Amino acid sequence: MTDGVRILLVEDDPALAREIIRALEREHWALDHVSCLADAFEAVILSPYRLILLDRRLPDGDGLALIAAARSRPAPPAVIVLTARDGIADRIEGLDAGADDYLVKPFALDELLARMRAAVRRPIAGFPPQPLRLGRLTFDPVSRDAHVGGRSLGLPRRELALLELLVGKAERVVQRSFLERELYGFDAEVTGNALDTLASRLRRRLDQADAGLRLRTIRGVGYMLQPC
Repeated sequence: MTDGVRILLVEDDPALAREIIRALEREHWALDHVSCLADAFEAVILSPYRLILLDRRLPDGDGLALIAAARSRPAPPAVIVLTARDGIADRIEGLDAGADDYLVKPFALDELLARMRAAVRRPIAGFPPQPLRLGRLTFDPVSRDAHVGGRSLGLPRRELALLELLVGKAERVVQRSFLERELYGFDAEVTGNALDTLASRLRRRLDQADAGLRLRTIRGVGYMLQPC
């Protein structure tokens, strides 16, 4: 059940997070843990998850704000909300926001594990997206693997995330503001040349791999990826 399944735990209570982490590790779940909304946005952008355990009361906002970003991924994860907010209106708000399940604190860890097993048994919504091909590059949006001529590019996570965004809008100009928001989150302070540096590194790797692609800088506007 847990093979190939990666979980994101978004929980700012250190004691509860430790308790959940220990329980999941005993059951051999692969797990990442973050304690704020900004780090959760970055994790969802950069890594594929099958399930998110999501607290609502986070130091930088309501955890429900993460659900739309999670649902926008090519293979959207299931979401179980973990919260002390137990009112009917709170439950309805969470489910209407796109959560798959809602578990009120305090809860039994055995119940959490059972709900997790149920969540990952459900099929991913829709049909699995097909690999994208551009030039000599093949990008699999489910596994998030990028290959040229059958050889993996082995890109670092943020370069891979930039490639995913550009391949998905191939031969169209992708605005800087969109890329910065998707790559760094809404509230992150991004240095002026961070995106340019990232694009330069990705361009160099594509050239070295002879991917048959040109990553164009549209000055003052954004970037465009096209065959060359």
